[in-house]
Parts: sequence; structure tokens; C-alpha cells
Amino acid sequence: MRDILCLNRNFYAIHIIDWTRAMTLLYTNRVSVVDSDFRKYDFNDWVELSKIIGDNPNGYIRTTNFKIAVPEIVALNFYDELPETEVKFTRKNLYHHYSNRCCYCDKRFKTSELNLDHVLPKSKGGKSSWENIVLSCIPCNSLKDNRSPHDAGLKMNYQPNKPAWRPSYAVSIRGGLKIQQSWKKFIDEAYWNMELENENQNDKLVH
Repeated sequence: MRDILCLNRNFYAIHIIDWTRAMTLLYTNRVSVVDSDFRKYDFNDWVELSKIIGDNPNGYIRTTNFKIAVPEIVALNFYDELPETEVKFTRKNLYHHYSNRCCYCDKRFKTSELNLDHVLPKSKGGKSSWENIVLSCIPCNSLKDNRSPHDAGLKMNYQPNKPAWRPSYAVSIRGGLKIQQSWKKFIDEAYWNMELENENQNDKLVH
């Protein structure tokens, strides 16, 4: 059985929880199961639906009276906040924030091919903070050396900044976690930030 994506009441991804925690919350009506069409199911509804689901990626729990599918996604029934007002300043979150891209050449690299670069070098008073750290590939980092980007003749493709919480951070903070296909809609930044088409042109837009 795999981990489960937990959403807040507004379908915003906030946590990854294990299946035992999810089933306890479902039984006590603190969460509902969510499907890909944003439909919600309480415990009794989910027990009934489990009878016809068939193959379930997360498996089943069987009791003497019934079997119930272990869900892939649940949503809290009484919580619509975000879990963090600030994203922790960690190496993993820096890589995630800048999508493994070098600030100077704007190319994407493997984690092992990137350094954390102080825009204003530490020797010149630069701090280790969101506002002064970017990712740099090894060649650009060597070229910059112990200088500012301006002194090194390097163009910055983006300015260092502190990120706001996004749905994908719910997954990124768990190292080595495999993202399930059913989760992608709920953690995809493009999905949440996409400008909706005119309702006359989009028959899927709910009135």
C-alpha cells in the first residue's frame, strides 16, 4: 500500500500521509475520498463504491463484513488553510524552487551538477538566505568565482526570492517519493494557474 495525497477543503495539496492515517481520518469523518473529477465520498459511500472498483492501485483492507479500497487522494473536511506560511530554507526546496536551473545560463541540470551560489559572495557580506542564494552549474560557478555577477560579466536570468507555498511542495518535501498519476492534477502548477477560457467556449466550465 502506498502513501496518500492529502488535500485541504479547497482541494489544495498540503500533505502526504500513510494509508493507516488516511483510513482513520476517513472512518471518523475528518476526510473524504476524492476522485479525479473532484467528487467526494464519505466512509459509507466509499465502502459501497469499493464493491465495484475492481483493481485498485493502493489495494484493499478486508474485514469480516466488508472490504474497502485504500484511496489515493483524500481531502480534509474542516480545514481550508495552508500548512506553511513560509517554505523552509533547505537545499531540497532550493532545487525545487528553481527547477534545477542554473541562474546564469538558464540550463537545467542534475542535482549533482549544481552548486548553491551566493549572489553576493559570503566574503563580501552575502548571507545564506532565499534573497541571496541561487543555483549555479559548475562551469558558471567557476567563472563567477568569488565575485558578484556584474563583476564576473554574468547575466542573471532571475532574481533570488523566497517562494510562496505551492501544491508541489507537499510532495517535494518527501524525498524519494513516487508521484502517482492520480496526484498530478492536484499538484500541477499549470493546472491551478491556468486562465480559464470564456465559458461559452468551454463546455466543461461549471456555472
